[in-house]
Amino acid sequence: MTELETDVLVLGGGPAGAWAAVSAAAAGATVVLVDKARCGSSGPTAYGAISLWHLPPGPARDEAVRRGHAHGGALGDPDWMHRVLEESHQRVEQLARWGYHIAGDPAGPARRRSYLDGARYLRRMRRAVREAGVRVLDHHPALQLLVDRDGVVRGATGLRPHDGFGRWTVRAGAVVVATGGCAFLSGAAGTDVDTGDGLLFAVEAGAELSGMEFSCAYSLIPPGKAEPTALRNLALRFAPLYDESGVELPGHRSAALAAIADGQRVFAALDDVPVALRSRLARHGFVDRAERVPLRAVLEGTVRGTGGLRVTGPECATTVAGLFAAGDVVSREPLTGAVSGFGGLSAAWAIASGVWAGAGAAKFARTTDRRAPAREVTGAGLNAVARIDPRAVVGLVQEHTLPLRRSYWRSAGSLRDSIGELDGMWPGAEFDLGGSGADLLRARQAAALLAVARWTKYSALTRTESRGMHRRTDHPGASDTWRTRLMSGGVRSVWVRPDAPRTMPEQPRDIVA
Repeated sequence: MTELETDVLVLGGGPAGAWAAVSAAAAGATVVLVDKARCGSSGPTAYGAISLWHLPPGPARDEAVRRGHAHGGALGDPDWMHRVLEESHQRVEQLARWGYHIAGDPAGPARRRSYLDGARYLRRMRRAVREAGVRVLDHHPALQLLVDRDGVVRGATGLRPHDGFGRWTVRAGAVVVATGGCAFLSGAAGTDVDTGDGLLFAVEAGAELSGMEFSCAYSLIPPGKAEPTALRNLALRFAPLYDESGVELPGHRSAALAAIADGQRVFAALDDVPVALRSRLARHGFVDRAERVPLRAVLEGTVRGTGGLRVTGPECATTVAGLFAAGDVVSREPLTGAVSGFGGLSAAWAIASGVWAGAGAAKFARTTDRRAPAREVTGAGLNAVARIDPRAVVGLVQEHTLPLRRSYWRSAGSLRDSIGELDGMWPGAEFDLGGSGADLLRARQAAALLAVARWTKYSALTRTESRGMHRRTDHPGASDTWRTRLMSGGVRSVWVRPDAPRTMPEQPRDIVA
């Protein structure tokens, strides 16, 4: 068994985790970073180019914040938006000083976005992590948090799949969870590692969630799994979209998803697509005889949605002492409101929240007494003997999350049906999932998927309106009564309650994500 001790433990090696590790080390902390796969080469960012919300101070930034707040259904926080923009702007300059070339939007000097090659960006961040003196443990998925007798988080424990599935334990003065969101194993690019593990073990330790109803983001990709991001970029940036009768769909993604949800086929036309990209799509068999690319919808859940752990202040502390959070595992409501973080917001959030969480964890670690004994938090799916197959749990979860009729369009009837089925499976997941080695890891992931699905359904049932990406067919309009965020949590029994109502005046907005 591997046992280590450090000031700050970072769980997750994507952009948010890497920035958290660098930030904590810069604050003088010793840092260990563990990743479920390999830090710097896994997760959604590793697949294709990403855009980054990037604006210098000035009127253009003020206008972007104003428009973002309105578009997000007035659930965002302009102060947080300004903080994120300022932090990410500074860190982009830091990336440039490290020698990373950043492509800008040619819209002028006050450009709204910059573009990063995801794989190259992650490789540079891994190098920065190592240069900062951080100890990196690849292929070390975390299973449980450690807490002391006062409930303060003191580290984590997990498995080493590449070393006979032995156990590891890292005791720490503070922990940053940056494990990403949950895409329900839908097949979206790079999301095979995003199974909600961090959400589950944080809530088991007492953390709260927010915005879980805004966890139904879909992308448009071609049939099959080859190069999904190539078509995602095509569908959203270049190509006009058409239904099966040849009528162009306005608004691109939202209209196309609505058409697919209604049983129609949707296609991307290639007339305006660069020749090189068109040839690559043809080589992979994506182009039909009519020179169109058929599209399908794939759920990205909380990865490109909004819901996640609730943070309580500017240092991205969760509601559990000693536990900080960054990136997609966190609710991005302060930044995006009720809509997706697609278009550069999520990338900016990963940078800013990582920097803040790392610095906050380093500061907290200096105040703790690590001599206190710590115990593992009891969790679901960790039984020594397995009595049910985790594939049965995953199959049920996907039945109630992946179809657009379950997540894109919602109603009280469908939500109650899903809740009944998912709740009925929970006792089995809690007490009958488990095993050893790879079976234990799969069991824990299945329990996490089920837990996240339950939180999303309960939250969606509670919000009786349509706002942003949350669409209720039985409540098609937005209501001032619901200009508030929904907190949620609980494992065995899920709870949902509204936060204090938002007091800012609501502005005209497009409530379609």
